Amino acid sequence: MTDPGEASTSWYWCFRHGRAEPEGEQCAAVDRLGPYPSRERALHWREQVDQRNEAWREQDRRWEGEDE
Repeated sequence: MTDPGEASTSWYWCFRHGRAEPEGEQCAAVDRLGPYPSRERALHWREQVDQRNEAWREQDRRWEGEDE
């Protein structure tokens, strides 16, 4: 059976409910991350945030000359 929200193009991770929610059913912006292009991407929000944060830390290290 297909989730009725599966056809949605935007998904959000809801911290309040601890689940991916389709556009139109999401909680307040303060309680969510997104939008993501799929439910799968919303479910794996943590990996994306960790990767992005590490890339930013690496940019900061290069900017500050710590890689030399």
